[in-house]
Amino acid sequence: MKSPLIASSAHLADGSAPDLSEVEFGLMIASHAFDRWIVRCMAAAGLPDLTPTDVMVFHHVYHRQRAKKLADICFTLNIEDTHIVNYALKKLDRMGMVRGERNGKEVFYSVTPEGAAIIKRYGEIREQCLTTGLTAPNGGELEFSRQLAHTLRALSGLYDQAARAATSL
Repeated sequence: MKSPLIASSAHLADGSAPDLSEVEFGLMIASHAFDRWIVRCMAAAGLPDLTPTDVMVFHHVYHRQRAKKLADICFTLNIEDTHIVNYALKKLDRMGMVRGERNGKEVFYSVTPEGAAIIKRYGEIREQCLTTGLTAPNGGELEFSRQLAHTLRALSGLYDQAARAATSL
């Protein structure tokens, strides 16, 4: 006997892919939980009052500790509206966490030493609060994480393609 669906929108579960409604509900609640986590972890690290986008931009600017330009940050984070990322960068710059250096027409952003210390503290809190609770059903933590990351990237592509198709309707 099939268990009843926990659908976020019962009217969507009536279509040709009823399980997709459960996936979408799971994505929504996981997305909100993730946003809440990264904001609170960053606050615990010493940097309160950031939005989830601010936190993601901050982490990406620090990634591999190489300066990055606005367009590349937007592309990597899959954010279409450059104004949103630009606002986050300006906010982080005002806080002394990142700095922008002009090179020709482009501005390249990097994390300041103060920002790097906050990122380091974030990582410590993440280890303490999050990764100790990360276990897969079969105990294969690393493989579970890899499979989940692969699935999420595949879903991202599926939803991006659907968004492009919907734009042309």
